[in-house]
Amino acid sequence: MISLSVSNLRKTYGIDLIFDNVSFAINEREKVAIVGANGAGKTTLFNIIAGIEPKDSGDIFIAKDSSLGYMSQNVNIVSDKTLIQETLSVFEDLIKLEDEIRRLEHDIAEHHMDEEKSQKLMKEYAKKTEQFVENDGYSYNSKAKGVLIGLGFDVNDLDKKIDLLSGGEKSRLLLAKILLKKPSILLLDEPTNHLDMDSITWLETFLKNYDGTTLIISHDRYFLNTLTTKTIDMSNHTAKIYNYNYENYVIEKEKDEELEIKNYELNQAEIKRQKEIIDKLKAFGREKQVKRARSREKALEKMEIIQKPTKENYKSNIMFECSVKSGKDVLHINNLSKSYDTRNLFKNVNMDIYSSEKIAIIGANGTGKTTFFNILLGLENQDTGEIKYGVNVNTEYFNQERSDLNMNNTILEEIWNNYPNLKEVQIRNYLAGFLFTGDDVFKKISDLSGGEKSRVSLLKLMLSKSNFLFMDEPTNHLDIASKEVLEDAICAYNGTVLVISHDRYFLNKVPDRIFELKNGEFVEYLGNYDYMIDKKNELDQYNQFLLEKEDTITKTQLKLQKKKNKEQETEKRKLKNEEKSILESIHKIEEEINYIDLELCKEEVYSNPEKSVEFTKQKSHKEQVLKDLYEQWENILELIEKNQD
Repeated sequence: MISLSVSNLRKTYGIDLIFDNVSFAINEREKVAIVGANGAGKTTLFNIIAGIEPKDSGDIFIAKDSSLGYMSQNVNIVSDKTLIQETLSVFEDLIKLEDEIRRLEHDIAEHHMDEEKSQKLMKEYAKKTEQFVENDGYSYNSKAKGVLIGLGFDVNDLDKKIDLLSGGEKSRLLLAKILLKKPSILLLDEPTNHLDMDSITWLETFLKNYDGTTLIISHDRYFLNTLTTKTIDMSNHTAKIYNYNYENYVIEKEKDEELEIKNYELNQAEIKRQKEIIDKLKAFGREKQVKRARSREKALEKMEIIQKPTKENYKSNIMFECSVKSGKDVLHINNLSKSYDTRNLFKNVNMDIYSSEKIAIIGANGTGKTTFFNILLGLENQDTGEIKYGVNVNTEYFNQERSDLNMNNTILEEIWNNYPNLKEVQIRNYLAGFLFTGDDVFKKISDLSGGEKSRVSLLKLMLSKSNFLFMDEPTNHLDIASKEVLEDAICAYNGTVLVISHDRYFLNKVPDRIFELKNGEFVEYLGNYDYMIDKKNELDQYNQFLLEKEDTITKTQLKLQKKKNKEQETEKRKLKNEEKSILESIHKIEEEINYIDLELCKEEVYSNPEKSVEFTKQKSHKEQVLKDLYEQWENILELIEKNQD
């Protein structure tokens, strides 16, 4: 059964067309993603469905007796209540009913001697109690607390006044109230903003089990992949429906775009062919040929002309380079500790980072990830421990607070002040690559959106040509297209990257290793995010097994198992490093063989027997070395697979 449908919707702001001919239908309980570039009209569509903005034309159908809950990005909750009081206002009717039941209990006790009145009160009491139970009246308090804690609030936050909450906390409060209301149709605009990983996972589970229709605008691709089964793509001032999750939608959209371009090219080729035939017929000058030419001209006028496809996903041109290559050992951390008063952030941290590695740091908000970065960069002092950088290491920091930007500068001034040797035309070219064109370069930094500020900081990072990048939440505020470009740029970068992120799609694509900061310790995982989740699940299963077999497993056995696990992890790390070294050697030998092949093609070599023989011998020797390296690589891969088993 259809829960929500939109037909031929059109919206303009003055002379600017936002979208036209937008039509789709969504069934009950469907989870749908709304995607598109910034400015495509996604939030405007939600505002129109919610009745906040008027439409120019078109129809919206919402199923009878359906309720609608809308979480917008712009939240302004003004209240003198506490967090829990404001949340419980969702259950206002239940609270009133509970008060009525308490009053009836008092009246029954007071009039117990009056049989007639007592029976009347008892009847009313039974009716209201039944209504209270049917609406889960005895659990509304615990539900409210459960949702707030699930969305990242602490028990100690429950009595905090609303006017003391940050913007992000107010957004989470609004989301909690909407989820507790359980509307038939949920409209969620960037619901994962301001949530840490644990809270996002909780929200995913909640929405998977949610019995209503859900429409989601989000830049969190992992979140969309996990939840949605249908994607509405808003581009070129209209909308197109794909019955896929986000990942498969991307594949299908690419196929559609390729097909559109192919059809356009075929159409243009046919038009050109017909025009050439008409010109040739006219060139004969005979009446018969001229009549045929006119006939073809009429047919050409009736022929469908396909408009040239336009692509809206303009992307930034990000490419990180190193001016100097660092040594193999980039950073050595030994027994690093940091605490504030009685609170330990982390203790006895040991970590080694090597050239070209991409390493992610993850953890809940407030665990000390940014403090860890600040200590490594010399912005804060550690309590104990040693930090040692390798040879030729130069660092650059992408700070999520954008403290590297001067809010009084224009975009052009911000780049020029940091890189005064660049000419204006060079800076403008760089800025154009980051989607700042024309008069955009004269915008004040303070007037920019979060995404625009991120792009300015990323350009400064790119121009630094440092070989060790520290990046704190680099995908925050970026649209999906910019995130994808950034991911590709980091993967292609031959320097070293240490990144803090909660973007799980990013964490699946970019890092070689992940360190999770939890309970003051860094736990290492030798793979991406999905690998980490698999290992955690394995550990949970193993711990469950230990609990079930607790009576039969001795402490000595447990110690031996832990030691074995540690040895296996050490062996895995060693094998991974060996594999990396062999692959580098293979690449180097292959380049040398290619060079020899090019030399052998030169006349001065193949016409000289001595040179030709010498190069041939070198090639034969290097091919044998390459063969041996491939055998070593295969052996290492077998050992890695055995170690994983």
